[in-house]
Formats: sequence, structure tokens, C-alpha cells
Amino acid sequence: MKKKARTRHYLQFKDFSREEYEHLFARTRWIKDKFKRYERYWPLEDRTLAMIFEKPSTRTRLSFEAGMHQLGGAAIYLYTRDSQLGRGEPVEDAGQVISRMCDLVMIRTFQQEILSRFAANSRVPVINGLTNEYHPCQVLADIYTYIERRGPIRGKTVAWIGDSNNVCNTWLQAATIFDFNVHVSTP
Repeated sequence: MKKKARTRHYLQFKDFSREEYEHLFARTRWIKDKFKRYERYWPLEDRTLAMIFEKPSTRTRLSFEAGMHQLGGAAIYLYTRDSQLGRGEPVEDAGQVISRMCDLVMIRTFQQEILSRFAANSRVPVINGLTNEYHPCQVLADIYTYIERRGPIRGKTVAWIGDSNNVCNTWLQAATIFDFNVHVSTP
């Protein structure tokens, strides 16, 4: 009897290895090339992403929704104030129910603990769209852009000037995975 594979979530940058990121970046380049040539590529056809927003964001919603559409899938926007999630439904129940109806879940919320509890009860992969502690998708996009425009980031130095926040925390995780330096200056 074959064992069921454990569901992988993307809750922090350190959830993937450098090799997995390198594969993801190579795949991203390949998909972008197809997209530029107007070649249809729909690996997510008949797949649905639930996007749960406790903290609204135009860019996050647009990037996930457009990405799903461009890859053949569908995205459903859920704002916690307009659903039972905002009226006291236990996160554990929401994780079980929503993951029965979707193939993937992205959550943009305040507390990392809420995201972790949802993921622990989800049958499908959960992506951190942002928490107060981490913002892995933002740093993932930043690093991909750096590599695309300037080449390998290994051994380079990144300067973080600003609040010691979720993005800063994620850059620090990324530095250990990609072997680059981060110099942080915060008030």
C-alpha cells in the first residue's frame, strides 16, 4: 500500500530548500517565455485557489488572481469581514471545510499562528500571502527579480533600511538559504 504524501505548505521562506527554489525559478523562466510568445499553458485547468484576506491588498489579490487565470485556474476571493471567518468561526473548522472545496489556499492575515492552525487542518497546500511575522511571496518575487536582472544573488549583500518587519524577517531567512548577506538598519 502506497503512503499518502504529506501536504506541503508555504508558510515561511525556509519551508523550501535552495534546490527547490532554483527549480521554481527555472520553471518560472520557462512559463514567462511561453507567456511572452502568447502560448497557452494551463497546468491549473479545473483547479481553484481560495484567497482569504483579513488584510486587504490590491497587489496580492491581483497577482494571485491573474496568475491563476493565466495558468488556466480560477480564484475565489474571500474577505473575512464578509464571511463566517470574521464572525468567530474556528480557524480549524475553516481549514477543514475550505480545503474540501479548493485545490490551494492563500491567506493574508495578521498572525502567523492563525495561518499555521489553518494549514494544520487543511487537506491542500496553504500559501502565506502575508502575516505580521513573514512575507515569503514578496521576498520570493524580489529574489527572482534580482536574479533575472543581475544574476546569482549568492555572496552578494542586501541592505534593509526600514522597520524590522515581516519582509525583513523573511529576507533574513532567505539569506541563509541563498548564502548572501543582509545588512539591517532599523529605527
